[in-house]
Amino acid sequence: MTLEEPQRHLFDIPEDVAYFNTSYNRRVMEYLLMTLEEPQRHLFDIPEDVAYFNTSYNAPQLKASSERLRVAASAKGRPWERGPDSFFEDAERVRTLAAEIFGGTPDCYAVVPAASYGTSTAARILEPLLGRGDEVLAVDEAFPSNFLPWQRMARESGASFVTVPTPADLDWTQAILSRIGKATRVVAAPPCHWTNGARIDLEAVAGAAREVGAFLAVDATQALGAAPLDLARIKPDFLIAAGYKWLLCPYGFSLFYVDPRWHEARALEESWITRANAKDFANLVRYTPDYRAGARRFDVGQTCTALLPGAVAALEQIKAWGVEAIAERLSAINAVIMERVAALGLRLPAEAHRSPNMFGATLPEGRAGPLVPALAEKKIFVSQRGNALRFSPHLQVSQHDLDRLLQELGALLS
Repeated sequence: MTLEEPQRHLFDIPEDVAYFNTSYNRRVMEYLLMTLEEPQRHLFDIPEDVAYFNTSYNAPQLKASSERLRVAASAKGRPWERGPDSFFEDAERVRTLAAEIFGGTPDCYAVVPAASYGTSTAARILEPLLGRGDEVLAVDEAFPSNFLPWQRMARESGASFVTVPTPADLDWTQAILSRIGKATRVVAAPPCHWTNGARIDLEAVAGAAREVGAFLAVDATQALGAAPLDLARIKPDFLIAAGYKWLLCPYGFSLFYVDPRWHEARALEESWITRANAKDFANLVRYTPDYRAGARRFDVGQTCTALLPGAVAALEQIKAWGVEAIAERLSAINAVIMERVAALGLRLPAEAHRSPNMFGATLPEGRAGPLVPALAEKKIFVSQRGNALRFSPHLQVSQHDLDRLLQELGALLS
């Protein structure tokens, strides 16, 4: 009897509003969850007989990116149809998407061709601030792009270059924290180690760096786009990410985040497109010392590359999926693989030290045979780094892919 009477008095709904859409939010969430639980293979150009678990090496390209790249390459054949704005539009769209997905503002992002370009820019900015007695901290067996520029910067400035040894328990966070001291001036740390995905708590590292007045540079190549990163809490001075892995972008595109405190710093190169009068083509020879706003001064020359439309398509898709939803799905896929490889005798990193998107499983003694080539013969693709198999799926992975991977691993390792 009670429910036969309108219960409007329990809600704050104006009398002139008739609302019949209570299930809207629930339906949206159910749709999103269903979409991400289903393989997104139709968005990629991957044959059905290929099981690809190697995003940390090189991500498969989205069909949408391939199509936009094709159109962009063809457009060069008709340059009279491209106006001056075409030199800037795609880069600005990239900056806007990056800020919407990862945080910060569009002004904080520069478009660069490689992670090494961003790291070298950051090293050049910081080098004059270092001297003898200072230390530059990097992790052992870091990817060369996040090692060599810092090593040279330390040598050129007279600072000491220190590598944090690989911890036996893969607790990189504690290993880095225990090495940061009063002499530390630069900490170059990734969100996870590129060889095996061992997670690093960047918030804790950032806090320790700030306590001693050290600068923080993050190479987020193996996490950005697939694992949540809170820029507002980490507050890195610089963050670099190669685009061809978890950002799903074309090879030759990378993102470079620069904290506002460095927006007036010296750029790595000088080009017309980074200058304040760049859009005034008729007066480019009236050279100005002023740069365009924010981190745009750190853009690579020829920012208007034909690669950018492919990057825009990839970032739009990541935004549509949502980084947290991507991470949850990848974590679920990896949990299935972990259960199987653990049963086969491979050693896994402790749960507290795992990244959601990738992991390395250490092979038993004497079992470091040609597993990767053997799997590749079956069109199943993983990586091996050192004595660990590295698994890094993306959303195209299906149950059929998992079944094939686990079956073949069992046959090879049993």
